[in-house]
Amino acid sequence: MVSVSDVETVETEDEYVHVRFRDPDRYDEIRTPDWADEPARSVSDGSQVRTGRVEGGDDWEVTSVLIDEHAGEEKAMEQAREIVEKIES
Repeated sequence: MVSVSDVETVETEDEYVHVRFRDPDRYDEIRTPDWADEPARSVSDGSQVRTGRVEGGDDWEVTSVLIDEHAGEEKAMEQAREIVEKIES
């Protein structure tokens, strides 16, 4: 499990601040699951969680969190950490 402080990158792109926790290249498949909507939106309305299936396995992990760009990068990092903490605890 990743520590919620382990943010790899933060980039503002399109309408979102992308807060990446894990390298997407280590996954066979990446999805934006519906089940993650509730914990994500309870922290930041309109946010999305992307999960990846570990290559060669059945486990899914949070790879990144997308936060509305209006939050700004600092606040987006805080909110993304809180979302990951809710999901992975």
